[in-house]
Amino acid sequence: MSARPVIVIAGIGNGSAWAWHSCRPFDCRRVFSRAGYRVALIARGADRLKKASDEVNQAGGEAAAFPLESYTYKSLTDVFATIKAHKWSTPDKAEIRAALWNAGAGVWKPFLDVTEEDLQLTLDTNVTGAFAFAHQVIQEFKSNEVDAIGKRGTLIFTGATASIRGNVTTSAFAAGKFALRALSQSLNKEFGKQNIHVAHSIIDGGILTDRGLERAADEAARQRLKENANVRLDPESIAKSYLYLANQDNSAWTWELDLRPAHEKW
Repeated sequence: MSARPVIVIAGIGNGSAWAWHSCRPFDCRRVFSRAGYRVALIARGADRLKKASDEVNQAGGEAAAFPLESYTYKSLTDVFATIKAHKWSTPDKAEIRAALWNAGAGVWKPFLDVTEEDLQLTLDTNVTGAFAFAHQVIQEFKSNEVDAIGKRGTLIFTGATASIRGNVTTSAFAAGKFALRALSQSLNKEFGKQNIHVAHSIIDGGILTDRGLERAADEAARQRLKENANVRLDPESIAKSYLYLANQDNSAWTWELDLRPAHEKW
């Protein structure tokens, strides 16, 4: 029986104005579905998740929703067991060949205002959750045969400007993002020799999302965000860059991808 690739995407919100929700479900799931992937969606919020899944299926793809209450180690371990047991609508064997950790938790406060709960939130999402997700994904990749482009699978982590630079209100946020970047680099070095590709994507700039438009200062700013591709990232373009990573052959792999609009100051 032929095998069909599956991408597992964790974190599907409608997209914040900034990097930690870079790839909306309407884009990553759609772009990978068009490329022939089945799509397994993991996130909090069962209704929103089902809607995201239904839209892929209505467009002729195959997607399934796997809601969870939180990104704890146990929750993520359990949800992977459910994904592996899932019966897809077509008979082809399912192989997890790509995975995206796109979950985010934003805490922007002066250091002395950061609470223990704030710190725990960023650690749960960027360290514990990401670690548990990667653990399950890499175990699945190790069971795959090396494919025609020399890999067993591609694991992508979404990062942010705060992955490489702290700022006056990012002590908690940057600590989590630094940790996520270090995890991705460590996994790249450890598992590249087993033909498992791990990548980290720095998303630097505002993103064209509904939430980003809502947060625009005024109508002129909203129109500028909508119409001027020089000043914001398009979520579908980010998704296409992620698909590019998944399609890289083993002679030239990217560990870190740095994406920003043409006129972004950096």
